[in-house]
Amino acid sequence: MSEVKKPPSPGESGRWTRIVTARPRLSLLLALVVTALAVLAGSGVADRMGSGGWEDPDARSTYASKVLEREFPGSQPNLLLLVDAGTGAGAGAGAGVGAGSASGAAGVDDPAVAAEAERLTAQLASEQGVAGVGSYWRTHLPALRSEDGRQALIAARVLGDEKTRAAVLERIAPRYRGEHGPVRVSLGGPVAVQREVTTTIQEDLLRAEVIALPVTLVLLIIVFGSAVAALLPLGVGIVAILGTNAVLRGLTEFTDVSVFAQNLTTALGLGLAIDYALFIVRRFREELAAGRDPVAAVGATLRTAGRTVLFSALTVAVSLSAMLFFPMYFLRSFAYAGVAVVLLAAAAALILLPAALVLLGERVNSLDLRRLWRRGRAGAAAGAPGADAEAGRGWARATALVMRRAPVFAIATTAGLLLLGLPFLGVKFGTVDDRQLPKTASSHLVQQQIRDGFPGSPGAGLTVLAEGAAGPADLADYRDRLAALPGVRVDGPVSSGARPGYAYFSVVTEGEAVGQRAQDLVGQVRGVDAPFDTSVTGQAAVLVDAQKAIAQKLPAALALVVLATLLLVFLLTGSVLIPVQAVLLNALSLTAMFGAVVWVFQEGNLSGLLSFTSTGDIETTLPVLMFCIAFGLSMDYGVFLISRIKEEYERTGDHEGAVRTGLVRTGGLITAAAVILAVVMVAIGSSRVTNTKMLGLGIALAVLMDALVVRSLLVPAVMKLTGKATWWAPGPLRRLHERFGLSEGESAPGPLPQVPGEAPDPDRIPAGSR
Repeated sequence: MSEVKKPPSPGESGRWTRIVTARPRLSLLLALVVTALAVLAGSGVADRMGSGGWEDPDARSTYASKVLEREFPGSQPNLLLLVDAGTGAGAGAGAGVGAGSASGAAGVDDPAVAAEAERLTAQLASEQGVAGVGSYWRTHLPALRSEDGRQALIAARVLGDEKTRAAVLERIAPRYRGEHGPVRVSLGGPVAVQREVTTTIQEDLLRAEVIALPVTLVLLIIVFGSAVAALLPLGVGIVAILGTNAVLRGLTEFTDVSVFAQNLTTALGLGLAIDYALFIVRRFREELAAGRDPVAAVGATLRTAGRTVLFSALTVAVSLSAMLFFPMYFLRSFAYAGVAVVLLAAAAALILLPAALVLLGERVNSLDLRRLWRRGRAGAAAGAPGADAEAGRGWARATALVMRRAPVFAIATTAGLLLLGLPFLGVKFGTVDDRQLPKTASSHLVQQQIRDGFPGSPGAGLTVLAEGAAGPADLADYRDRLAALPGVRVDGPVSSGARPGYAYFSVVTEGEAVGQRAQDLVGQVRGVDAPFDTSVTGQAAVLVDAQKAIAQKLPAALALVVLATLLLVFLLTGSVLIPVQAVLLNALSLTAMFGAVVWVFQEGNLSGLLSFTSTGDIETTLPVLMFCIAFGLSMDYGVFLISRIKEEYERTGDHEGAVRTGLVRTGGLITAAAVILAVVMVAIGSSRVTNTKMLGLGIALAVLMDALVVRSLLVPAVMKLTGKATWWAPGPLRRLHERFGLSEGESAPGPLPQVPGEAPDPDRIPAGSR
């Protein structure tokens, strides 16, 4: 049996407790002031964020795009005006994009249509911040004219970075969108798509917050009973969210930040703040029930639940910080937001919440709304066990069953999780486009009409930048080599750049712009010898380079997550086996999420129910993002459970009893936290943007699988099988932990305290205290 450690005295609160409880009113006042400043500092943050960031900024494709924008703006149009000659004046304001015209309606070659289109082209060319303007009426390229002859395109390049392009679009769009004499104009292209994605996410995020906050409050009241206690986690979450928005607003002054990161801010701000506050408030109520005064109860809570929250925050922050390894600012933005919101949530839970608890004292149990329900129960006897006690006995019985049949539960659960993850073996990676938006979005309608009705589109295929070409003969020879590639058409060279020595070629092939054929073509084009420097860009090239960057950085990111998790869990437990179990079981809990992502979003199952358009692939960065978030959250729940099991094992030396008691005391808490976080993530997943929907629903599934399957079934089964060897460590590591590890303090030995409303449960009383 392990040596049972002597607990600290009940009145010992430690230096940190004295700091946070010395002047609780002053602490709360300072918190209100800081929160108010955060509101001011974070205002307008969404307007300064971008909606891109999926490309590798150091890749040759990115370099080529920048040079082409400078030298040949027309080579890569990002704004398209779809001119419809079938819906002009008199067609009605409700005419949709691409609506067909009545029989005999004028086509794009009609003189009146051509004249109006030429006027629009000239006007667009005169706009500040717009360059490389071309149109079907100037070039007569077949790719710019629909197959039925009723629609044609005006293409242009909006210059500058994402923020500049968005500002230019906002300024000029009203002058072009709508009816112009015999034609109707709709806007498409990457700039229009990105702007619509940004505004849609902002609207969806507001709706998600409106849904999540009241539902979360109701769930917290069900969990705590007390309306006062239920409001505390929400307060911590709001502080974390507002503080993170201020941090992100500051970062936009120095670097690009993705608008998608705001979704993570809301989700983790509410989710983790509620997790941490649930754990601390529950422990505080237990200590009050054990007879401690509020200050002593806060001290005992910070020594136990407080240290667990600190460890949890560190593990989640490390997992999220792994995204800083990747060069794409889309991923880095989630690291900025995630680390900030985790640390702020932990700080609020460890500084502000204890001060509030000292002031509230016993009043933390006030306004117990569950009493209304209990009083209305027919035949309820006075003094009957509370709901929490009944739930505790349920967890005790379930845990005992799992541990009696540990091999069966371990094998069946592992096999089931692996089976759910099998669809991920068929994952196909792609890039984002307009199909992220709902089918009714105007820019999506334009792009879909171009895909369906045009023989080609500007920006499709690959563009090859040639630098330092010696002369026309070299360019012609290189063109012939490109044309020798199977299944391609080569246009160019175009060499009328702003400075001599630059030219470009367009290489077009059949199929999707980012399909496997296009991706293979990138390597083939890059493999063609040239007597000058060449760089390949285009959607497929950007995707290939992004995949390469992720593949290069992924081992280092995974190593950071795994090694940091092993180290932190070892410092918490002093065991060499528990950290390994934590990593393996956490990874296993993610299989259902990855399998569902492919089955639903790649293969299109449930697309009608969930209202999204499947593109047949998964955006390259999303699996990395979802892994980092879900692994961190899984570790969050793992730390909660392991810390309580360890506390009981050190107190009693009974391994199986510690596992059972740990689950009894935290199982309901972890499940409640997971359900609440899942509600928040589902609210985020109600977004009309597919990637946000995938992120929200995927993380919600991962959280529920971890809490309901891994923590409830797999962990107790595995710990039963490993027995007391679970706590083993070699001598040198054991001495290292004794010196540097952070062990939790604990309450005095004896029956575990009951929270208000619970009846004594003999299953919760340690064997040595009965």
